[in-house]
Amino acid sequence: MRIGIHTTGAWFQGPHFLHSSHLRFKLQSSVSYSKVIPCLQDECKDFLPWLRRKSGTEISSILSIGSSVYGRSLFASEFIQAGDCILKVPFNVQITPDNVLPEINSFLGKDIGNTARLSIVILVEKKMGQDSEWAPYINSLPRVGEMHSTIFWTKDDLEMVKKSAVYQETINQQAQIEKEYLSVRPALDHFPEFFEDITLKDFMHAHAIVGSRAWGSSKGLSLVPFADFLNHDGVSEALLLSDEDKQTSEVIADRDYAPGEEVLIRYGKFPNATLLMDFGFTLPYNIYDQVQICVSVPQGDPLHLMKLELLHKYCMPTPTDGHGLNSFNCSFTIKEVRSAKGKGRGIPQSLRACARILSATSIQELKELVTEAAQNDGRLARRPLKNRSREIEAHKLLLLQVFNLIQEYGASIESLGPTYASSVGVLALRRKMALDLLTGELRVLRSASSWLKNYCATLSGGNNHA
Repeated sequence: MRIGIHTTGAWFQGPHFLHSSHLRFKLQSSVSYSKVIPCLQDECKDFLPWLRRKSGTEISSILSIGSSVYGRSLFASEFIQAGDCILKVPFNVQITPDNVLPEINSFLGKDIGNTARLSIVILVEKKMGQDSEWAPYINSLPRVGEMHSTIFWTKDDLEMVKKSAVYQETINQQAQIEKEYLSVRPALDHFPEFFEDITLKDFMHAHAIVGSRAWGSSKGLSLVPFADFLNHDGVSEALLLSDEDKQTSEVIADRDYAPGEEVLIRYGKFPNATLLMDFGFTLPYNIYDQVQICVSVPQGDPLHLMKLELLHKYCMPTPTDGHGLNSFNCSFTIKEVRSAKGKGRGIPQSLRACARILSATSIQELKELVTEAAQNDGRLARRPLKNRSREIEAHKLLLLQVFNLIQEYGASIESLGPTYASSVGVLALRRKMALDLLTGELRVLRSASSWLKNYCATLSGGNNHA
């Protein structure tokens, strides 16, 4: 049985996928023809022979380690044909939470998750230095200054992406990591030989390595040496798959590669928000970009209480904001709408349903929606309103919110003008990523706007009543 799941703290829910530490600003539709630049560090030269000796088997005979414009990379050392197995990494050379030293594990509570446990393994092995049996792999992991996930951004850096949901999600993620650190700190204090000098910053670094590189497995999580040198191409069909029967993780080439060409896989169908938060890089054009839109009932709405009750009952049964039935604030994810004249795929039906509820102007309208839901599948306001004028008003309400977001995103992008354009080094890289993120989300908003305008215009051409 093969599985290919992975873990991440991303605000876009879904499985976690392999992250690499290198910055890769690659067009989604591009094909890499990077040529091998020899990797001069000793660990590059010795890494694959070490892993082969440790596993007792061939890892790959057709890949070599080198450097590209994206950092450390894997290249075809001979012709690769689509369908070839390009690497196999046995489970016995993968690092899992089971590698926590038994004496340390005895002090860890059952509530300590796999990410924190694997972070502890990294910290211990790093402290052991060259005495660690994993030293070649641990030495290959990115240093603190080499990682650009948003949890490492300064407050000023984060201001660049304040308009995006990434901003608040990063703050939440930082707080969650600190909470995990405080929960394991009492256990770590029993082993000063390993953890006396370990700080929150050190734990956050190890945590980010796990969150960006570990794959889901029968052990909960697994770090897969050598495989995490593979770089990302958003349109690649090649994935890292785990075969529980063969006890190996492997990659099958999805296309032909000429000798010297960089070999790529897809980490997942992730938007730039996820890539930036967890992987520390973005794509100039990401076909998976998406935007969060929040919906709430205005306090001055005469039907405020009734709408709240309906939204809580049909759209959000369990309030999560701590204010019970006195408020409703729900987030929806919009993806790019491919055609202004299509079916609006990308704009959730649940969001359009909320717009219909929020636009209602009478108790009778709301009662009619409840009756219609009961007569059909039980979902409130999922069908177009029978009164076309009311249907148009509902979508114009949504269009206004999208329009306001477009204006705000435009202002945020404009603020990254001359001042940031002259920046160098890390700030320049992060500005580039912020621009990729914001322009991608702006593109999504504009596509939604075009579809909503066309939908309203189409309805306006018909009769007032359906």
